[in-house]
Amino acid sequence: MDKIKTRRKKASQGYANRRKTVLLLSMVLPGAIWLLFLRYLPMFGILIAFKDYKVYTKAPSLLNNVLHSAWSGLQNFRFLFATSDALKIIRNTLVYNVIFIVLGLVLSVAFAIMLNEITKKYIAKTYQTLMFFPYFMSWVVASYFLLAFLDPTSGLITQLQKGLGLEVINWYGDARPWPLILVVANVWKNTGYSTILYLAAITGIDKSQYEAASIDGATKLQQIRYVTLPHLRTMIIVLFIMNIGKIINADFGLFFSLPMDSGPLYSATQVIDTYIYKVMATVQNMGMSTAAGLLQQLVGFTCIIIANTIVRKVDPDSSLF
Repeated sequence: MDKIKTRRKKASQGYANRRKTVLLLSMVLPGAIWLLFLRYLPMFGILIAFKDYKVYTKAPSLLNNVLHSAWSGLQNFRFLFATSDALKIIRNTLVYNVIFIVLGLVLSVAFAIMLNEITKKYIAKTYQTLMFFPYFMSWVVASYFLLAFLDPTSGLITQLQKGLGLEVINWYGDARPWPLILVVANVWKNTGYSTILYLAAITGIDKSQYEAASIDGATKLQQIRYVTLPHLRTMIIVLFIMNIGKIINADFGLFFSLPMDSGPLYSATQVIDTYIYKVMATVQNMGMSTAAGLLQQLVGFTCIIIANTIVRKVDPDSSLF
């Protein structure tokens, strides 16, 4: 009888474990399906970067087109460097991204600390909402807001310049002010999102540490330096590494929609993504666009590996892997 009871008990436990496993897998299933269909299966399209992609009218399926298109080697990668402005385009992409990463880090941490110091919660929530709202606005909408200020004939700033007797600047014909405009626009749109992330990390810090620092005579600045920033270090480094991976990718909407794709501004607004779009609109070659995207991802992956390796040597606890 004891053996029978033991078998029944083991069978019951086995059934309970299987049921628990099925329930847990069912929770993971939607995310796993999304990851499979939208992240792993599209990797098959990497082959297009190395082929002279053609559409076959008899059986115009993607699989058939890819399999029957001739191999072209690295030919599709050359168009990125074929233009005489290649160095300028790459320089613009890298310089803007470095500025965005540094400014975004400094301002986001600073705003998060300031919001955390606001004692009246309804005021803090109001500021959070106002800062977070631009993140949901598309660059197309933002471009028309900017046009209302900079329009050469009826813009608000243009009218003020005329009224004050100042020289009227042709904002969409002069590239010199646009680096500053693009940097300010990016900070305005994206800083609120990063601020919320850092603010969430700050609110998770044990309040007793601030109380102990206050009892020891630490000022607010000293509390921020010795309590807040050390707790944010890991998050700052992780987000920094992730942003480094996008250092050769540009925000297409920012550089295309905001300047209204104005030709005279290309020296300041032309980046890799906008250049690829213009070439594709003219040549309509899928192999070139795929090659450009693959190259950007490879460079970004390499940057992440290098940055993470450096961090792991300096501070192993803050590295991604």
